[in-house]
Amino acid sequence: MRFTLNRLTLYSLLCLLLVTLFIVNILFGSVSIPIKEAWRLIWETDPALEKWQVIIRTTRIPQTVTALFAGMSLAVSGLLLQTLFKNPLASPSIMGITSGAGLGVAFVTLFTGSASAFGFYGHMAVISGAMLGAMGVLGIILVCSNWIKNNVMLLIIGIMVSYLANSIISLLSFYASAEGIVSYVMWGMGNFTAVSRASMPYFIGFSLFGLIISIFLIKPLNAFLLGERYAQNLGIPILRSRFIMLLTTGLLTAIATAFCGPISFIGLAVPHISRLLSRSSNHNHLLPLTILLGGIVTLFCNFCTVAFTSGTVIPINVITPLMGAPVILYVIINQKRSTDFS
Repeated sequence: MRFTLNRLTLYSLLCLLLVTLFIVNILFGSVSIPIKEAWRLIWETDPALEKWQVIIRTTRIPQTVTALFAGMSLAVSGLLLQTLFKNPLASPSIMGITSGAGLGVAFVTLFTGSASAFGFYGHMAVISGAMLGAMGVLGIILVCSNWIKNNVMLLIIGIMVSYLANSIISLLSFYASAEGIVSYVMWGMGNFTAVSRASMPYFIGFSLFGLIISIFLIKPLNAFLLGERYAQNLGIPILRSRFIMLLTTGLLTAIATAFCGPISFIGLAVPHISRLLSRSSNHNHLLPLTILLGGIVTLFCNFCTVAFTSGTVIPINVITPLMGAPVILYVIINQKRSTDFS
């Protein structure tokens, strides 16, 4: 009973923190707006404060919602990969999936100049390109996993695929137009401002679809922790479950990367923070906690991009390594100590 109450307290505090950060991200930004007026403009319309109202409703609210769902998607992607490959360093960026999605986006943006100029079809082209690139890398890793059982070697293969994708992107940039290069460079910096109110329903819809699928994967994920043979004895269809996990990972990574750029460290660090807080590997608790923490961490990082500047915004990929790198170093050192004393 005590354990249940402690877990309920943890979830309650995290939900409160999530709501607080969500509101803070709307009230504060690169443009200074009095808190009282910013709060009022969320709910009311005031023609006398039209400029502030546009900032609140067309910039800050969509940006905050985008950060929330992108963080959840990338965090869950990292958890799925770490469980599937039994590798604590597996993540969309480390395994090359983010680079694969970036390669797909590069094909679209570098040769069309700016996909956003084509409206809905441009966004769909970017999403499709990111999805194909992410799934291509996942396919390579999946094929290699059938031949190579060493998780470290699989990690190295993912890194090599990432280098290869980046090389192809550099080659495409060499032949692309100046407008296409500028568009891709801006996308590559990573930000949560690219999702407009018009494209927000598509972003939320695809993200929710992937997150809901991940919830239905809780039982296979717990079974995979004990080994594929044990999972098979439980009646888990190994190949189908692995394919759905990879497809879900590709979808969540592709959507977040297509709209927000290659956001680093969220998928790598957040699952480890969840394990440290829950002290459990049971995905019945680990997955919901990862979803919550993914939103919390990205909202905090998004706030940091404007909290220490005046009139400017720091790229999100400047902040996320400051949050994620210490967590990964702690995990690596802690595992080494466990190995030394075992």
